[in-house]
Amino acid sequence: MNGASTKWLDLRSLLSSYLPAIGGSAQLQQIIYFSALATHLENRQPGLTVRHREYIDCLESVGVVPILGRFKPKFIYCSRCKHKSRHFEEKETDVAISIKLMEILQKDCADTVALITGDTDLAPAVRTAKALFPTKRIWFLFPYKRKNNELAQLADGHCYIRKERYIQHQFSPTVTIKSGRVVRKPEKW
Repeated sequence: MNGASTKWLDLRSLLSSYLPAIGGSAQLQQIIYFSALATHLENRQPGLTVRHREYIDCLESVGVVPILGRFKPKFIYCSRCKHKSRHFEEKETDVAISIKLMEILQKDCADTVALITGDTDLAPAVRTAKALFPTKRIWFLFPYKRKNNELAQLADGHCYIRKERYIQHQFSPTVTIKSGRVVRKPEKW
């Protein structure tokens, strides 16, 4: 994507800009950020984990709640070269999102939940949520170039995040986090 990166994205600002599309009286109650730290890449990309942690600190400074999964090693056998190679898969994120969706609806914390994803792994959770809580609305905000017709059909509504919105809703180059420390946007971002 040309322009600003999603790596310095102010999620509160971005999501607030979509409230009119969801409904005239829609208000942000809580933003939850699901991710995992790619510590396994640190040798090849020094500072990656530090940069990600600092971004999470910036998100927390505007009230975003992080929930972190993990990466798990997986060995894949190549029948052609007869070797096993180690790869890493992000684990627990889809399950964590699904459980949090059910928790929010069960506790009656919101009338509408918006999921920012294009991942169909969440389709079973959305179907179940809609069956168990038919008066609640579930929306999808599809990230740029992540349109998903299956999820759009399941949802009560959906929007597509345009790349211009990523550019418009960046954190400032410096962010003062809760501890009072100033975090600077990394040069590569």
